[in-house]
Amino acid sequence: MRASVREIFSSVQGEGPYVGIRQIFIRFDGCNLSCRYCDTAWSGAAGHCRVEAVPGRGHLLEVANPLSGQDLLGILQNRFNAGGHHSVSITGGEPLVHAEYLAGLLPAIRQMGLKVYLETNGTLYAQLGRVIGMVDTVAMDIKLPGTAGCGSLWEKHSHFLTIARQAQVFVKIVIDDQSDIGEFKRAVDLVCGLDPSITTVIQPVTKKGRCALSPERGLELQSMALKVLKDVRIIPQAHVMMSQR
Repeated sequence: MRASVREIFSSVQGEGPYVGIRQIFIRFDGCNLSCRYCDTAWSGAAGHCRVEAVPGRGHLLEVANPLSGQDLLGILQNRFNAGGHHSVSITGGEPLVHAEYLAGLLPAIRQMGLKVYLETNGTLYAQLGRVIGMVDTVAMDIKLPGTAGCGSLWEKHSHFLTIARQAQVFVKIVIDDQSDIGEFKRAVDLVCGLDPSITTVIQPVTKKGRCALSPERGLELQSMALKVLKDVRIIPQAHVMMSQR
């Protein structure tokens, strides 16, 4: 089985409670959504996978797509020091579009002594069920309809989070000053209804390197969520501020 992979590189995690840890990122092509704040076009597969030769330098090698699992594992083993990384971030796009491919790949990554960190839009719950036993951490988005522009995804998010709790999971809600408070409250209630101890991250939309969320609004939303959730944090996209990939 093969999959189209956009890029493979070593950097620091820039979002959520794991911000700053060193990871190997495997960014898959393809997504089942089209969020208005996404900064990447995901229509069509990339002809080549870009592999960063030296971390942070920006010099990219090109490998023809699609990649077999053995191709991808060979890149990881030959070009990256597993011991210097906390985990492998499986990201996209939406990596669960490639669930069958991941079912073969993730056990091999764990055999390398690396943890699996899955970044996902939190909608493909059947595909998550296929791989959840091979995942250590799930970084799950809850998409607010008015902010993401993807329609109502509440039922899918609820099913997804129920399965994701089989691993370590945190939830990320992307917010700006125009986000609907009622939608935010519904997202908070969704998390609370399943487990109020799940870490929930309010992530401001980043536009041209600046947060599109005022300090007052951010604190207002955090206070609202903390009435029912135990751990609510405001964390921007740190990698953007550091000019990391």
